[in-house]
Amino acid sequence: MAQSDLPLPKQKFVTLDNGITLHYLDEGPLDRKHPPMIWLHGSGPGASGFSNFKGNYPAFAQAGFRNLVLDLPGFGRSDKPDDVQYNLEFFVACLNGFIDKLKLEPCILLGNSLGGAIALGQALAHPDTVAKLILMAPGGVEERETYFEMEGIRRMVEVYGKGPMGVQEMREVMSLQLYDSAQLTDDILRERAAVAVTQPANLFSTMMVPNMTERLKEIQVPIFGFWGTNDLFNPPAGMFKILDNAPSARFIMLNQCGHWVQVEHQALFNRSCLDFLIHDDQWEAV
Repeated sequence: MAQSDLPLPKQKFVTLDNGITLHYLDEGPLDRKHPPMIWLHGSGPGASGFSNFKGNYPAFAQAGFRNLVLDLPGFGRSDKPDDVQYNLEFFVACLNGFIDKLKLEPCILLGNSLGGAIALGQALAHPDTVAKLILMAPGGVEERETYFEMEGIRRMVEVYGKGPMGVQEMREVMSLQLYDSAQLTDDILRERAAVAVTQPANLFSTMMVPNMTERLKEIQVPIFGFWGTNDLFNPPAGMFKILDNAPSARFIMLNQCGHWVQVEHQALFNRSCLDFLIHDDQWEAV
């Protein structure tokens, strides 16, 4: 399927100095009442900003926040080069280039899984660009071997290795992403299956994210996060690594919740994040 035929909304593109063109949605007011928010989706075949966050960013736009819902390189409608190393350094360089091109600093970074790792990486490499972090089961706090022992990761690698993923194969993998797979809509499966066939083979084979646990003490901005006790992709114990090492961090842990808290507990997620962003004086006073 051609990029132009993907069943995803198409809005804005920006070409970075490294030649990579990124696609993003830009929703909400452009004024500077609040720092702009950049939404960073997770990994996995067929992922995109829209499929990860379609039920969330409209509520933030209504609350007065500018939302930039980014397709990471290799995903969604963004460029998918087959001659790069898709490691954390590459993703952070692209994110920092995006922030610089659009003059977004300081911004709020909101990241799920791989997106959470990239948010942490950005805060460590370019601390002046980040105002706050919101993380949902972020990567980057375990060794790579630990992630590949998780049932969801093992199933994803197994199915992806068999060849092109259609809607049924996508359902087989993503049913492990949620505690209640009935929340997995056909629209999401079709969106992700369409993107998956456009992704390069080197995307997942070169995806390397270091364990940043020891460096979390360097992050001075407030961190608010979520983790599901039924997460089969990222170990829930990672939450305590952030709480024990970051100077200012709070997490909500939820049962009956897998790897997609923003989908599985949409109203609670939206409400809690907006409370953190708008009433930050209550958070910082404790």
